[in-house]
Amino acid sequence: MDVTDFPDDLVQTQAAWNTTYNALAAPRPHDNTTALRRRLLRLSVRLWWHPYWATAPCMPAARSELRRLARTHGVAGAA
Repeated sequence: MDVTDFPDDLVQTQAAWNTTYNALAAPRPHDNTTALRRRLLRLSVRLWWHPYWATAPCMPAARSELRRLARTHGVAGAA
């Protein structure tokens, strides 16, 4: 299994985590910060306990690659 063979739901969850984190880090979040924090926590749990990680060959490298892939996926989705 290649480290870039991530399930679509895992990449989408990481992209949603990135979006939520960026919204929370904004100088003045447009949404309720409590709701953003709760969403970030839920997404973090989904990312951490996703079944993919039971089969990942090298977890730290795979997590790093997932974050990179989700950033590019987020950019491509915005275009």
